[in-house]
Amino acid sequence: MKILSVLIFGCLVCVANAKDEFLKLSIADALNSDLAKEKLSKDIKFYFGSGAKASIVRKGLVSNKKANAVGKDKVVACQRAFISALISFEKTARDESGRKVVNLVSYFKKNTFDSKKEFECAVGNIMVGVALKGDIAK
Repeated sequence: MKILSVLIFGCLVCVANAKDEFLKLSIADALNSDLAKEKLSKDIKFYFGSGAKASIVRKGLVSNKKANAVGKDKVVACQRAFISALISFEKTARDESGRKVVNLVSYFKKNTFDSKKEFECAVGNIMVGVALKGDIAK
């Protein structure tokens, strides 16, 4: 039984370490999803892409979220991880008395993908991941 457990764990590690596929997905589609409408509040605004001029409260925050992809549509799983990352930024903005999150860029494995229209999602065999970097502002 112990050997079987070790073999299963080894297989899972191999699957989890498989090379990620990167998708570029629509920010607007994710924000218009039922999940976003249900989970994101209207009091914190999000501004995607770098270069926003604002009164920064906290700079360079990163939220890295994963979602289960087993048996799920890749796009839906990626949107779930993306929205989860935004929820983390919302919480921090409220904690810091901020009203918006600016300069939001994809930041997977510290590689920046800067876009006002798309976010990057890493898709593995069993998980998807979205990492965002941004600033909290008033």
